[in-house]
Amino acid sequence: MSNSKSKVAVIGLGNIGKVVAANLVKGNREVIVASQKLEDAKALANQLGSLAKAADVPAAIKEADIVVMAVWFNTIQELFKQYATELKGKIIVDPSNPIAPDGNGGFKKIIDAQESAGQILAGLLPGGAKLVKALGSLSAGSLESAAHRKIDPAVLFYATADEGINPTIEELIKDNGFDPVRVGGIDQSIRIEVFGDLHEFGALGKTVTRAELKQPI
Repeated sequence: MSNSKSKVAVIGLGNIGKVVAANLVKGNREVIVASQKLEDAKALANQLGSLAKAADVPAAIKEADIVVMAVWFNTIQELFKQYATELKGKIIVDPSNPIAPDGNGGFKKIIDAQESAGQILAGLLPGGAKLVKALGSLSAGSLESAAHRKIDPAVLFYATADEGINPTIEELIKDNGFDPVRVGGIDQSIRIEVFGDLHEFGALGKTVTRAELKQPI
């Protein structure tokens, strides 16, 4: 794989993981795809073509500079423990939303109303790793349908305390087909999680362009 851009691994090949991997390939970005079942990763890599390759989870983490954890919030916590050594010094992207079905056809938060998954995960980070909240402020459907618009690209928000990695993350978001907008540090991640004011399933209610943001973030 080429060294001109940071190597990206997508861990977890559910709705979000598949779309992120496909968007990156459309953006001419190489991607390593990994799942608990290597056969699933191989099938997706075959489908996506020569820019995608499959690996098991530990190998994908080891090879990548950026690890997109496209799995449930609770699973991310488990992966932090299981692969603490492999994740040292990596950029970890957290798209998770801390929610579960509420029994009435909707969703409820599984952490306190004022807590964010991003802040909880920031307290559990493997040594030297840097956390970014990103790729989770839109539904999987919008992440797919709104990507790579030639005119008026849709915004994708991100939050990180490590401003030194902003260019790397913005490149990742652009290669996903979106216009990156930083909302601040991880303490702002609640705004781009479900029910937050900048989430598609929160006050924002839709995808937006930069021009449609009513005030600067």
